[in-house]
Amino acid sequence: MTTVLVVEDTASERDLIVGYLVEGGYKVISASNGQEALKEIEGKRPDVVITDLVMPGMSGLELCRSLKKNNETKDVPIVACTSKNQELDKLWGMKQGVNVYITKPFSREDILRAMRSVI
Repeated sequence: MTTVLVVEDTASERDLIVGYLVEGGYKVISASNGQEALKEIEGKRPDVVITDLVMPGMSGLELCRSLKKNNETKDVPIVACTSKNQELDKLWGMKQGVNVYITKPFSREDILRAMRSVI
């Protein structure tokens, strides 16, 4: 079973994404910020990370850079799910290691399509 780490600081959005993934047949772990995500990853290497980009403390882009620098996580696909919807934001995200970029508001199908594209 594919394990997905969802990193989102807004509880309602995190719960929504987790719900969509569980319904889609994925095993899900979650974190409310980048630092918590790094701790979660230590014990359980997820197959995919879905992260917000705008979060207090460590941003989603900082998390991406950290994951891509680590030999154990450098190949884990990253899906950005963010309110940053400018083309420049998307290009910068891709440069930081984002594989798929979804903008908010998102649908269940957006999340599941992104998952299918990176697995």
